[in-house]
Amino acid sequence: MPATGGIVPVLECMFDQHTLALVRRELGRYGRAVGLNDRLLSNLVLAVNEITTNAVRHAGGEGRLRMWQDRHTLWCVIEDRGPGISQEHLERSYRRRPGYIGGHGLWLTRHICDEIDIRTSRYAGTRVTLRYDLPTAST
Repeated sequence: MPATGGIVPVLECMFDQHTLALVRRELGRYGRAVGLNDRLLSNLVLAVNEITTNAVRHAGGEGRLRMWQDRHTLWCVIEDRGPGISQEHLERSYRRRPGYIGGHGLWLTRHICDEIDIRTSRYAGTRVTLRYDLPTAST
């Protein structure tokens, strides 16, 4: 997690199945504003969409998204109050077989974020923190 100094809040919202498209649009708008290139912007929107969709589908239908920026990093935290993620799903580090529908979200997110941290509990829900390094002026 970033230090408290220099944090710029970007987005904070509740989401449900009716607002996921709006969340994606806001992520895209902000990502373009901070200079994310096409690949990084697509990865950000895709990863956040996977985690928010999981919260809607498996954790009670709603959640909370917070996003902020510090000097060189973009942070996204997605929280829900669902029953937590099973140890089996947390430990799955392989890609599901082709044609299998579902079960790719966490696997994919692990591959397209600079860092992912998952805190989950049967009693307290799940908190997923995603980190993206922002492009520097020299790149």
